[in-house]
Amino acid sequence: MLVQRHYTSHEIRKAFLDYFASHAHHIVASSPLIPGNDPTLLFTNAGMVQFKDTFLGIEKRPYQRAASSQRCVRAGGKHNDLENVGYTRRHHTFFEMLGNFSFGDYFKREAIAFAWKFLTENLGIPKEKLWVTVFEEDKESEAIWLNEMNVDSKRFSRCGSKDNFWQMGETGPCGPCTEIFYDHGPRIAGGPPGSVDADGDRYVEIWNVVFMQYDRDTEGNLHPLPRPCVDTGMGLERIAAVMQGVHDNYEIDLFQHLLKALANILGWEDPQEKSMRVIVDHIRSTSFLIADSVIPSNEGRGYVLRRIMRRAIRHGFKLGCKKPFFYRLVAPLVQVMGDAYPELAKSQPLIEQIIRQEEEQFSKTLTRGLKILDQAVADLAGARIPGQLIFQLYDTYGFPPDLTGDIARERGLTLDMEGFQQAMQQQRALSQQSQTFSVDQSQKISVTDGTEFVGYEVERASSPIKALLDEAQKAVTRLSAKQSGIVVLESTPFYAESGGQVGDRGYLKFEGGRFTVTDTQKQGDVYLHLGHVEKGELKVHQRVEAFVDGVHRQAVRLNHTATHLLHEALRRVLGEHVRQKGSLVAADRLRFDFSHSKVLSYQELQTVERIVNQEIRANTAAETSISTPEEAKAAGAMAFFGERYGDQVRVLKLGEFSTEICGGTHVVRTGDIGLFKIVSESACASGIRRIEAVTGQAAIEYIERGEEQLISMSELLKTNIHNIGNKLSQLLQQNRELERELAKVKQHHANRQVDHLGQQAVNVAGIKVLAAELQGADRDTLRNTLDQLKQELGRSAIVLSTVSQDRQIQIVASVTQDCLPYFNATQLLNQVAHQVGGKGGGRPEMAQGGGNHPQALALALHSVTDWVKTKLMG
Repeated sequence: MLVQRHYTSHEIRKAFLDYFASHAHHIVASSPLIPGNDPTLLFTNAGMVQFKDTFLGIEKRPYQRAASSQRCVRAGGKHNDLENVGYTRRHHTFFEMLGNFSFGDYFKREAIAFAWKFLTENLGIPKEKLWVTVFEEDKESEAIWLNEMNVDSKRFSRCGSKDNFWQMGETGPCGPCTEIFYDHGPRIAGGPPGSVDADGDRYVEIWNVVFMQYDRDTEGNLHPLPRPCVDTGMGLERIAAVMQGVHDNYEIDLFQHLLKALANILGWEDPQEKSMRVIVDHIRSTSFLIADSVIPSNEGRGYVLRRIMRRAIRHGFKLGCKKPFFYRLVAPLVQVMGDAYPELAKSQPLIEQIIRQEEEQFSKTLTRGLKILDQAVADLAGARIPGQLIFQLYDTYGFPPDLTGDIARERGLTLDMEGFQQAMQQQRALSQQSQTFSVDQSQKISVTDGTEFVGYEVERASSPIKALLDEAQKAVTRLSAKQSGIVVLESTPFYAESGGQVGDRGYLKFEGGRFTVTDTQKQGDVYLHLGHVEKGELKVHQRVEAFVDGVHRQAVRLNHTATHLLHEALRRVLGEHVRQKGSLVAADRLRFDFSHSKVLSYQELQTVERIVNQEIRANTAAETSISTPEEAKAAGAMAFFGERYGDQVRVLKLGEFSTEICGGTHVVRTGDIGLFKIVSESACASGIRRIEAVTGQAAIEYIERGEEQLISMSELLKTNIHNIGNKLSQLLQQNRELERELAKVKQHHANRQVDHLGQQAVNVAGIKVLAAELQGADRDTLRNTLDQLKQELGRSAIVLSTVSQDRQIQIVASVTQDCLPYFNATQLLNQVAHQVGGKGGGRPEMAQGGGNHPQALALALHSVTDWVKTKLMG
């Protein structure tokens, strides 16, 4: 190969970012895999995702040029590469996208030149190894390539809209794109882009440059955008394959390191083995998703993660590894990617722990599920696995359908997915839709400029109305009395829901009327005031006075600052592995989710609570400052989960105790919180714990309610509150003694009945049949009496029952070996139980059950002898 030199993946990433930094691009850190600004996406799947609101004009940034190396996942949803991973050279669930972007600054000429010069001059790729495509109607790009970049017209193609026209959706921003391909040479089959043989592997796309220059309306018409933008993407794995002289992404340095580590773990030496490729691909997506706070579960993002993990675990099982192994690949992954992504290295212990827990959990059902599948496949009449079986494997054994599909493909079978979906529909409970008026975040609010937030300084402000939306989120010019809707102001003191903190409430006052604000949300930089018109009529451009509910905001402030104190206290008590994984900061309570694998002891909770209250009593000033995210993190500030940071962030410093990036509202001094009280601690998900707490007046009221309960208990127990524990211990001991005495009395009473009951047994073909009710017995007494009767009667079929004080029936039944060819104990018991509205089960010789129709018991017992006769004698 004629490239100038070998580049590692790390060197390519650095060279790309350095190149664009030298051309006045702002280098933006990779955003998390959970999109912060697009609820329609499961995961970040392209470099442009974090800039989507900027492209749409919803959000403004202080720079017009940017470049990034973005971590991406394509698994689940519309963009899903999962089932192809391991079977092709270039499909991955996780990949890195190098990209440069222009927001109304440079356009086609500069974008094309940047890409071409980086590839040919900086990386040294020979021009004759590259092939360029353009949209067939894009004459401007064609002229730039042929006349200014001097690309050989023999290595140039014009393609249609299917390949070279990009659009964000059915409507909205769109435009032509130009693509650069690398030619791996004639030894590999395939023709150039645009040819009939284009599907071959010889020519591989390495860079796509999109020119967003049109806005498509609902009728399909294209209108020029006032501010054209550029969005480009180059897959790091693909360009690394080029620069390392290989044609297979799994042969680049990143994957080779992981494949060697996996070979050492499994003792398997074939790097071409599909299962090994699946595993090393999946450890990347698994680890980065967990680092970005996704936890395996049975819904949403967590379910996609579980599917990825279980697919990898099954492939390890296929290679003969029956013990947890997948988690052992986290350390090798951190070795090759931890420098570029420090958050991965920080999360290593948590990632390993969550993966191992999932491996241990899934391994319990994997073997059984595979046996069920093997047996079903052996019995198949055709080559299609029934939907009901796919559902059974999913519902009972935790097999995601694509895992079953993987196994089916290996055996030349297909899946009845329609039948599976029908089974799912039958199982799925109907979810009730919330009736609360809220913002549909998938519908973008069309407002040219953002809202200026002035709420850090004031809780009251005057502003004109920029836009009004009705309940259906359609733009209107007015809202009338009693009508619900959304108000967009030019500036606002209302804090919009963000970072776990709920939105402000309050009202907008205007001449002749009032609008009650029940919630505040935002899209990009646009603040949305949700509520209803109490009286009067609101009009666009009308000036209003905005009043924040100060009592509500102050209560939220207490809880938000307390959340920061709690976070740091947990890290000090449990360890630095503790990281926030979610939160709710409301007026009446706070909820804090954090990474930790064990239940917190009472002593740990007490220590955490004590530390927080010490900081409250210290009455430390809450200081805020503005800096870049990089400067804040370098100064030791922690970032909260779920927040998408801009180029300037607010940093909250609580003395020497805590420093965190946070855009929320906070107290002036920690003493304002008054009191902090933990209400509960529980599991939230695998490896995630949840603490709920209250502060201020709510904490005082919580303690008062507890004291009231203690006083009530002390009065009931006729002792003081300090002696409640001792008094309860005495009562429990007395109760246990009375229960033992009562059991003796019941058994004595039952023993007296044994002789009498034995005499009631009816001989049916040599089998003693007895069905009787014992007065005042419990289940233990029934069983003990049953054992005595079995010894006395020998070959027998016995049913005993009793009715409790709450009118519930308890039944036990036994049969000896002689009866088993004809019926078992469960069948005998259910002959009675079904007649009294119940059922039961157990072993062949012994069963127990119950019912709730005592009025039918006598007749049911009377039927036993005839039923046994029928079974024994036919």
